[in-house]
Amino acid sequence: MDQLKSRNAVRTLMKAWRLEGLGKRLCFTDIPVPEIRPGSVLIRIEASPLLSYFKDYIEGRLAFYSPPKGEFTPGTNGVGVIEAIGRDVWHLKPGQRVVFSPHLVASENVEDPGQILIGLTAFGNGASNVQADWRDGSLAEYALAPVSTITPADHLENFNAAQLAVLNRFIVPYGGLLRGRLAAGETLVVNGATGAYGTAAVLLGVAMGAGKVVAAGRNEKRLAAVVRAAGPRVVPVKLSGDQQRDTAELTKAAGGRAQIALDLVGQATDSSATLAVLHSLSRGGRLVLMGSMTTSLSLSYSDLLRNNWEILGQFMYSSGAYRRLIDLLRVGLLDIRVIRPVTFPLARLREAADAAAKADNLECVVVQP
Repeated sequence: MDQLKSRNAVRTLMKAWRLEGLGKRLCFTDIPVPEIRPGSVLIRIEASPLLSYFKDYIEGRLAFYSPPKGEFTPGTNGVGVIEAIGRDVWHLKPGQRVVFSPHLVASENVEDPGQILIGLTAFGNGASNVQADWRDGSLAEYALAPVSTITPADHLENFNAAQLAVLNRFIVPYGGLLRGRLAAGETLVVNGATGAYGTAAVLLGVAMGAGKVVAAGRNEKRLAAVVRAAGPRVVPVKLSGDQQRDTAELTKAAGGRAQIALDLVGQATDSSATLAVLHSLSRGGRLVLMGSMTTSLSLSYSDLLRNNWEILGQFMYSSGAYRRLIDLLRVGLLDIRVIRPVTFPLARLREAADAAAKADNLECVVVQP
């Protein structure tokens, strides 16, 4: 093995889930443990969260995804312990507990570097080449990861691996709130607050010092659960689908002064809720788009001009975001325990995928070797 240090003698074989392609055969089998290489770390996986749409993904219902060609190990985020490090790794050490991210951006100093989500999809210029080098994800006993996707999880002994795996719910909306420059005391509107990421965004808004968080969604029961979990600074708004009515309700809930909004609605075929959120913003307000709306967003040129609104598209998060998120957790500003991990053994992935598709906004399905 081409490595600087190894924690123990690493096994030669491991259990892993292998997917032959979207909608094709998925099996649990023995494969070789990945060999360490320069700029990488080998992680013994302790917990890996499942996306709510993981079942649809593996069954080929999400045709717009671009997985690795041929057989690969799926899975995205995770928590684990470093077993070995390769050359050109200077700070991370064997035995160190870490969280890992699937978001990998090519490190070349070019205008449009390719980016992928390891174990899930690729997109952008040159992304297929990046994906060919980093094709396997986290649903195995060990994972090899590029060092840029690894963040130390030191001094978090009060959290077990399944609890830390819940951080994957927070890191995506945290990237959006950082991009939108949420400042303490501001009023934040979260559209899609009843979804997995939207609920996390509401909790983050409180943790980051928002004076008020307007939680917008259509599921009244889930909105009530968000308010109970996040506390008195959160005001729910049940959206009706009528843009003018919803704008008025959001503006009233925000006290007429929302400075920032985060849109996290998934697979929406109607833009009315997003437009209602935009029109509830005060002059100079910022709207960050992170959802997956499947229709066009019709904007008024004059409204944007007159109100000095900013509309920001944000995919995922910056390379330092996980470290800053863990700092919020470490100092006690962010409470991730309100989202309950529902754990399954790695071997029961299919059962876990069914559970993830049905989980509510305060549950996160986690698989553990």
